[in-house]
Amino acid sequence: MTHKNTVCLWYNGTALEAATFYAETFPDSFVEAVHHAPGDYPSGTRGDVLTVEFSVMGIPCLGLNGGPAFTHDEAFSFQVATDDQAETDRLWAAIVGNGGQESACGWCRDRWGISWQITPRALVAAITDPDRAAAKRAFEAMMTMGKIDIAAIEAAFRG
Repeated sequence: MTHKNTVCLWYNGTALEAATFYAETFPDSFVEAVHHAPGDYPSGTRGDVLTVEFSVMGIPCLGLNGGPAFTHDEAFSFQVATDDQAETDRLWAAIVGNGGQESACGWCRDRWGISWQITPRALVAAITDPDRAAAKRAFEAMMTMGKIDIAAIEAAFRG
């Protein structure tokens, strides 16, 4: 590992499976290295996959098969800026359709418990627009959504 700062994600024996899924799903993502435990440890035995070095959209990550002691929650999420509805739909379907679950306002969770924000650039532009009344309408529309519908956001923005 040559990165000075790496996101470490805790898994219960599924780090390689998760890293492989991310590499197949997101651009600029790949599995870099798989490291096996040199000895027994609390949640595994010598030879088990202990850590996986991978990258998610250019972000260096380390998957640690630490066991069931800790689980993920929404306090950490990957936020993915999408360029259009097709990209939004594809990523949402990949995460939710692969054992994940929907949440609100563009958030979903993958089957390993990692939270993702699938956030169209059009949404960010609308809710940060200097026209505060239009931004509020777009924001209120977002608050009713699971997966973000760009056309509905733009319609709400226009009033």
